[in-house]
Amino acid sequence: MHQRRIFLLSPASCGGKRAALLFSDRAEFEIARRVREEPGAPLGEVFTFLSGLYFRGKLTYARAFQNPPPRRASGIHLITSTDGLASPGLMVTLADLERFATVPIDAGESRYRLPLEADARKLAEKIGRRCEVVLLGSIATGKYVDVLLPIFGDRLLFPKEFLGHGDMARGGMLLQRAASGVELTYIPVSDPSRLRLRPTKKARAELDARL
Repeated sequence: MHQRRIFLLSPASCGGKRAALLFSDRAEFEIARRVREEPGAPLGEVFTFLSGLYFRGKLTYARAFQNPPPRRASGIHLITSTDGLASPGLMVTLADLERFATVPIDAGESRYRLPLEADARKLAEKIGRRCEVVLLGSIATGKYVDVLLPIFGDRLLFPKEFLGHGDMARGGMLLQRAASGVELTYIPVSDPSRLRLRPTKKARAELDARL
């Protein structure tokens, strides 16, 4: 049986220049029109527009290689700044994007951290101990690691090939791997010697207390 695996995708910025295009009353392109009225547009499509190549690569790759436990949980979860984990198919409007834009993605920000912690704990219970959780997002700071590592522990993985590459290179890499059907190599976020990075002190302490 193939290894059970789900993906957590870091979000696109809802406060940048591309987001401003969506908020413009003069915008007439399709996704701008869709988010201005109910039921909105799928979050995955909106984040792809906002982020471009990198998020498109993450979503395409996750769709190609997801293998969640049957009937327990879906294989792809998008991190949001206010609503915890969301499905790529969740319909969102400008009001949702405005809400996302008001809250910084910072582990010290309770409006971001608490919903994400709650959803991550529920997800951890659903998938069981044998399912891997691959984070397609930055581990250079604690904004995701500090929240997710204490909950998922050694199940929280990260593509080794991401190290030393920027977002554009990662996006291209993900699209190429999805097309070829060859997965990246995953390494534990909790293994600082292999990552050549150290998880934040708070994340390490909480993980040690949990294990």
